[in-house]
This record gives sequence, structure tokens and C-alpha cells, in this order.
Amino acid sequence: MARNWTQDELTIALGLYCKLPFGQFHQHQPLIILVAERLDRTPSSIAMKLCNLASLDPVITESGRKGLAGASKLDREVWQAFSEHSSEWMPEIEQRLSQLLDGGKPTTVSVGTEDLPANYRGDNITVTSTRRKGQNLFRDAVFSAYQSRCCVTGVSDSRLLIASHIKPWREDADNRLNPRNGLCLSALVDRAFDLGLVAVSQDYRLMVSPQLGAQRDNVHISETFYSRENKTIELPDKFVPDMAFLEWHRGRVFLQ
Repeated sequence: MARNWTQDELTIALGLYCKLPFGQFHQHQPLIILVAERLDRTPSSIAMKLCNLASLDPVITESGRKGLAGASKLDREVWQAFSEHSSEWMPEIEQRLSQLLDGGKPTTVSVGTEDLPANYRGDNITVTSTRRKGQNLFRDAVFSAYQSRCCVTGVSDSRLLIASHIKPWREDADNRLNPRNGLCLSALVDRAFDLGLVAVSQDYRLMVSPQLGAQRDNVHISETFYSRENKTIELPDKFVPDMAFLEWHRGRVFLQ
């Protein structure tokens, strides 16, 4: 008789849900096989649980795709808690998954000063290091949702991509690690987004600020931004950007 899933195991399953693209929720995926071995479960049971979680993800179901029916009461409770308090859950998920993959060894998070927001550097490094736990999993979640492709340009070299926050780290502590507060952007588009030179409309179309107008004749700027103006960005397989965050960015950052 199959044993019931524990909350700890579901925490690990959520880590896989964040790290893997929807299309890799199957028993032959190497990471699923490894986690199954460490949890003393079958790869098919892990894949099935990921599909159970997908059935609770409105981004999946509203797109016409289906997860796997049969999510348990605990599945629903854990999914709701994760969805409503993702920035509290992400560090725990990241640590628990890392411990499992490291064979149960305790893990530490090392953050260099170059990784910290400018206003957190200096005397606050220890505090900030704690706050930055979960950032790697946030990046994985955003990259996997967008198939590691810039949602504006389609650039797919991960070395040129950034898991960009819609609402910056310093602005919203509750959503710092919320995958729905992320966009997968190339480095140039990320910089333009942070400066308010581009935004995303309420129907997910690229908006270009008039303040880029002086650069319109620049071939690179024209091809990167103006050729895509008013076109729909590539939406993710999961963790679709929250419209409230995009609205905040348009109202507070975008240069009209």
C-alpha cells in the first residue's frame, strides 16, 4: 500500500515544481529519478505528485493544459500556503531540496557583496545573507517557467539572462521570492525594465517609453525594442506574472 505524503516530502516536490519545466514532469527526468531514490519513492510517484500540484496551478489549468486529478487535502493546503506566502516558503524549500540532493548534509548560503542591493551593502551583510536565501530557487523557478528564454527577445543563452523582479527586492518584502514577481529577461531588457524604459501592458504587450525616442534610429535599439513594441511577450508555462505587480511597475517606474 502506498504511503501518504508528508509535508516535508511535499516541500521537496514544490522545489522540483519550481526547478523543472512543465514538460519535464515525467518519470524519466534525471532529477526526478534522483529525488525518488533519496525519498525511497518511485520516479512515477514523484512525477505523479508534480502533476497533482499542476492541477492546482491556475496558470496551468486556465491555459487548457491539465495536471493530474486526485490532489490530496494536504496537497491543496500546502499549495495554498506556498502561493500566498511564497517568500517565506522559498528559502525553506531551497534548503530542504539542497540537503536532500547533498545526501542530507547541512547546507549554507554564501552571498557575496556584489550580489547584494546597493543599499544593503556594508554593515548589513549578515542580515542580507539571510534575506537572500531562496534567491537561487527563485531564479530556477523563473527560468523554468519561461523555458530559459527572454520573454521579449527570445534570447536563450542563460549567461545572458536574468530572473528580473517586477517589483524590486527593496520594495516588497512579501514578494521578493514570489515567482509571479519575476520575468525572464536578457540583460539589456532587464536594465531597460528596471529604468522604466520598457514595461508590460495589462494584456502582456511590450510598452516602450517615449524617452527612448532619441535612440530610435539606433539599429540595436530599434531591433530590440521598437520592432517588438505592442507585441505580446512570451508568457510562461507556469507562474504567469501577477498583473498587480505589472500595474505597479507601469505606475511607479515606467517613464511616460
